[in-house]
Amino acid sequence: MNVTFANNPTSSVVSAPPLWRTGLKAGALAAAATTGTAAVASALGVSFESAPGDAIPIAGFAQLTLFFTMVGVGIAAVIRRRSSQPRSTFTTTAVALTALSVVPDFVVPFDIPSKIALVLTHVVAAVIVISALRSQLPEYSVATITA
Repeated sequence: MNVTFANNPTSSVVSAPPLWRTGLKAGALAAAATTGTAAVASALGVSFESAPGDAIPIAGFAQLTLFFTMVGVGIAAVIRRRSSQPRSTFTTTAVALTALSVVPDFVVPFDIPSKIALVLTHVVAAVIVISALRSQLPEYSVATITA
C-alpha cells in the first residue's frame, strides 16, 4: 500500500508492508502463542479430549490459527477495497467472528477448564492477529477522503 500526500510538493510516499506479509507474521506469532497456551494448559492437567480418543492435538492449535489468520487477511483485503471506514469495519467484523468462533467450545462436551483454555486460545490469537491487521488498514478509504 502506498499513500501519496497531494498537498506535499515533494509527493512523499509512505509504504507499509503488504497485508498478507503482516498477516503471515502475526499468524506465526499467534500460532506459537496459541500452541504455547495449549501446551501450558495441558501441562497443568487440562484435557483437550471431548470424548475418549477424540482429542485436539497440540499441533492443531497452530494449524487452525494459521488457517483462520489467512481467512482474516482475505476479509481485511476485501474490506480495505470496499469499505469507507476499513479499520473500524474490519475490527468490528473480526471481533464478531471471534465471538462466534468460541461457540463450539461451549457446544462440544468439554469440561470447564478445557472450555476456559480453548476460549483463551481464541482470545490470544484474536488479539495478536486483529491488532496487526487493523494497523495496516486506513481509517478512511481514499474514495471517502477525496469525495
